[in-house]
Amino acid sequence: MSQQVYLPSYSIGENVYENIPKICADYGKSAVVIGGKISLNEVKEKLITATMNTEIKLLDFIWYGGNATRENIERLKEIDAVKQADMIFAVGGGKSMDTSKALGDILDKPVFTFPTIASNCAPVTALCILYKDDKIEFYNAKKPAIHCFIQTEIIGRAPIKYLRAGIGDALSKQYEVCFNTRARVLNHTNSLGVQIAKDCSERLLHYGKKAIDDAQKHIVSEDLMQTVLTIIINTGLVSVLVDSNYNSSLAHSLYLARIKLPDCEKYMHGEIVSLGVLLLLLVDKQFNEFKRVYAFNESLDLPLTLANLGIKDTNQLIDLILQDKYLCFSPYIITKEKLEEVISSLINFNKAKSF
Repeated sequence: MSQQVYLPSYSIGENVYENIPKICADYGKSAVVIGGKISLNEVKEKLITATMNTEIKLLDFIWYGGNATRENIERLKEIDAVKQADMIFAVGGGKSMDTSKALGDILDKPVFTFPTIASNCAPVTALCILYKDDKIEFYNAKKPAIHCFIQTEIIGRAPIKYLRAGIGDALSKQYEVCFNTRARVLNHTNSLGVQIAKDCSERLLHYGKKAIDDAQKHIVSEDLMQTVLTIIINTGLVSVLVDSNYNSSLAHSLYLARIKLPDCEKYMHGEIVSLGVLLLLLVDKQFNEFKRVYAFNESLDLPLTLANLGIKDTNQLIDLILQDKYLCFSPYIITKEKLEEVISSLINFNKAKSF
């Protein structure tokens, strides 16, 4: 039996783009930059400056298409600059990252990531989430991006909703992974990932509120940097190391259910997942931890009720949650009756602020 594990590397700071020639030169002499329209505008001059008078030539700056879909990947494959480039520079948020990573995997081109927001771990994980109507495809690239350049000035001035959602999404990693792997005998790789996961939520609960306050003032503080690293790097490493069957549980089951209901586009992935964390903690009877996370979410204006996510029909929601295949990896069976019970408990807690 053999195993190959590819771990991402990263740089963080205001001057990280200066390291592009040194880090990327071994992988080729030309790159195509792919990302969202706003993100491309944010990084274009900085990337041009960083690669000027170096061996690396930027062939083009290309919009990824607006959503992470197979159709956009196929369109990008036919663009001359993409065909000619030795490397792909992926900029922006999760959907542009996932599009570029899947594209690089299909074309066997090395990918380097340049996040402009800290909304999830897409810049360093091999998992790509592709969308079609109300369905999601989990595309696993053979390896994550070679290197992630986290430019803190850009991330620090991004709209605060992305950082807030990033915290909400990253909060789930510790609780879901530790829940799904409970009492399991794990190999070295999974065990290493679980050890990293155990620190994710703790770091966010410690640094997250101050990070939001500082980001609103466009201050790149230590709290902000620690929070950004947790969102992108800690959770990304867990995603790479831990088996996909253990990476997702009830918090993401809520997300997968919500996207099948109308008006999902009003809510960000991390916002939905943050409420799923509360449901998971209630299911697992971690009541003290529930109160702790509830208070934290409240301080960040993250959702605290199903109504905050526009959900009215709880029976339909529960039926959709139970369709998630990853729930079967829970340490015990999560039934419809149990979900009805915890949703009722959440409603009551919102009214009385106690059990």
